[in-house]
Amino acid sequence: MEIKADTTVCIGAGMCALTVPDVFDQSEDEGTVVVLQSPVPPELEDAVRRAVTLCPSGAISAS
Repeated sequence: MEIKADTTVCIGAGMCALTVPDVFDQSEDEGTVVVLQSPVPPELEDAVRRAVTLCPSGAISAS
């Protein structure tokens, strides 16, 4: 699974980082999403799908 993150759309809610901290973080400067791992390890794929659905701005996607 690959992750795409659009920092121009991200509002810094942090749901992704709270849901899967091994895969997502937030920029210290802007608070926007930072992808730590892509491709995603198979054991984290379900959690990443959940993070994608929880993102209020739709800034992240996974395929």
